[in-house]
Amino acid sequence: MEKETAKETVSKNFIEQIIDKDLEEGKYEEICTRFPPEPNGYLHIGHAKSILLNYGLAQKYHGKFNMRFDDTNPTKEKVEFVESIKADIKWLGADWEDRLYFASDYFEQMYEAAVKLIKKGKAFVCDLSAEEIREYRGTLTEPGKESPYRNRSMEENLDLFERMKNGEFEDGSKVLRAKIDMASPNINMRDPVIYRVAHMTHHNTGDKWCIYPMYDFAHPIEDAIEGVTHSICTLEFEDHRPLYDWVVKELEYPHPPKQIEFAKLYLTNVVTGKRYIKKLVEDGIVDGWDDPRLVSIAALRRRGFTPESIKMFVDLCGVSKANSSVDYAMLEYCIREDLKMKKPRMMAVLDPLKLVIDNYPEDQIEYLEVANNMENPELGSRKVPFGRELYIEREDFMEVPPKKYKRLYPDNEVRLMNAYFVKCTGFEKDENGNITVVHCTYDPESKGGNSPDGRKVKGTIHWVAGKTAAKAECRLYENIVDEEKGVYNKEDGSLNLNPNSLVVLKDCYVEPALAEAQAYDSFQFVRNGFFCADCHDSKPGEPVFNRIVSLKSSFKL
Repeated sequence: MEKETAKETVSKNFIEQIIDKDLEEGKYEEICTRFPPEPNGYLHIGHAKSILLNYGLAQKYHGKFNMRFDDTNPTKEKVEFVESIKADIKWLGADWEDRLYFASDYFEQMYEAAVKLIKKGKAFVCDLSAEEIREYRGTLTEPGKESPYRNRSMEENLDLFERMKNGEFEDGSKVLRAKIDMASPNINMRDPVIYRVAHMTHHNTGDKWCIYPMYDFAHPIEDAIEGVTHSICTLEFEDHRPLYDWVVKELEYPHPPKQIEFAKLYLTNVVTGKRYIKKLVEDGIVDGWDDPRLVSIAALRRRGFTPESIKMFVDLCGVSKANSSVDYAMLEYCIREDLKMKKPRMMAVLDPLKLVIDNYPEDQIEYLEVANNMENPELGSRKVPFGRELYIEREDFMEVPPKKYKRLYPDNEVRLMNAYFVKCTGFEKDENGNITVVHCTYDPESKGGNSPDGRKVKGTIHWVAGKTAAKAECRLYENIVDEEKGVYNKEDGSLNLNPNSLVVLKDCYVEPALAEAQAYDSFQFVRNGFFCADCHDSKPGEPVFNRIVSLKSSFKL
């Protein structure tokens, strides 16, 4: 029994070990975590790790999970971003139930908290400009200088702060600063700004406020008000933790939350910076924040990734204190693993070449029984139409084949998948020498792809019946940045864009059943990869498919 307990402890990540210790020591009766995005853009794959980690911990410890918008900066925030974030989090499966909060709902309490600090002699109104505050702050090796306004009386500070709230001062003319220690080795503790004047309309509070709290002041207050026990954030906030602890201590919250930092999720060769994505959108290089070449959660959903695949990816990445990068191929591995047993394997021809079976009855259409997924019999089977005229992939026929080419060429016999053996008897070309039609004969005795006389064929190709095929657009996506050059241009910081990140194939032919694919429906197209019906551009009878991922993977666990 002791050995089992020891093994369980080792398998837990460092955050779970901290929570276990806090519960054992009786620091908290119930665990409460939160995900606190600022609504100034769309969430990306890195945020998914934080969402699933915080929600997962609340579930594991039978605690609470808060969804809270950290909307303290009206200059960049939009309702569009609020709604997109809510949709992303619900899609990932993190259910906040009735625990949806906005930091802006606490502006009154934050103002009162600032007044409390002034009364305790722990905050003062400062008239230095932003540039002067930076100059006074000092460096990593030199202490800062105290503001000449640092020793204003409590009465004067209260008066000035109220007048800031009442709109008497211009933006940037005054700030409220915490009074801590200008000689602190941690620059964040050198009398940080905790309130600024900003005459901006807020998406939630309108024009009620013209002063807004800074993130480092607002965040610990939000956590304390909501009863958050473990405020789990990324590693760049580690140096801010002393200020977080200072705020909750000075404001005398009875059950102060604990901040814990973990390493961010870095994905190689992807663009996650909001500034860069915004420029890609504005320049028309992508068609929005959910363009399938991006790694915003909305973009991954549109491309055809599943919540299960992203959860698998996050689990494989693990939780640690050390920053590291993960190859994008691992994310592709996860979506392949998730889809390969779930989705039907359909036939789609992306670069069509007509094939005519000259000895097949001209007007006959027969329906062949085809397994939906050979590896998963539970998915059943379907009837696929077959006829005299078919479409095959252009690469599946060569007039003069190289050695070891196993597909169709003059006098060679191949298997049409799930159908018959066919032998090439000739072909037609246009005036430019391009092959337009391949002619074959079929063996009626080889139905199902097996010959009664036991002869073998080396090649098997897929096909779509010409008379019943549906036309479709297929979009083949590659990385939006040039992987060989890296994401950013070292000279000017611009993005090294891949000119071939999107290839649109408008004249594809697919099985008739695919014509009615609904948004987000996904399939494996035999030999071509996994594809998903686009949620914006796909229409009944006019499907548009996004390639989620190719079939081959270079990634190995």
